[in-house]
Amino acid sequence: MENIWRALSLAAVLCLPAVGQARDTTHFLDFQSVVNTAIADGQLDGTVKFYLKGQPTGKIVKTFPAATSNKKTNAFNKSDEAACGWALRSVLIAFQENAKKHNANAVVNLVSYYKQSEYADPLKFECHAGGVMAGVAMRGQAAIVK
Repeated sequence: MENIWRALSLAAVLCLPAVGQARDTTHFLDFQSVVNTAIADGQLDGTVKFYLKGQPTGKIVKTFPAATSNKKTNAFNKSDEAACGWALRSVLIAFQENAKKHNANAVVNLVSYYKQSEYADPLKFECHAGGVMAGVAMRGQAAIVK
C-alpha cells in the first residue's frame, strides 16, 4: 500500500511542471471596436479621441510628452479576446485621464509597447494573454487636435 502512495505522489510531482508553465499568447486585435464598446458602456466619455500611429488625426495644434500605460486584467473564465478588450479599456481610461489633465482632446501616435518593444498598426493593438492574466501596454501622446 505504501508503494502505491509513493507512486501516486511521484506521478503528481511529475505533472507539476506542465501545469506551472505560463502561457503567453500574442494577439493583434481590432482597436476601434474596443474604443466604441467602451464609449457605449460609459467607461470612456467620448470627449477624448484615440488615434493609433498611422491614422489620420486632423491638425495637431499641440502635443504633450509621451506617456505609457501598462494594464493587466483577470483572464480567468474569459476568452483571450474578451480579456484583452478589458485590459485595453483600462489603458484607454488612463490615457483619457492624462489627456484631460493636460486639457487635451485626443491621444495620438498610440502604439503597443509590450516589454518596451513597439508595435505600430493603424488598426490593431497587441495583447498578451495567459491562463490567468491578460495585458496591454501602450504608449501615446496627449494632444490638442482641431
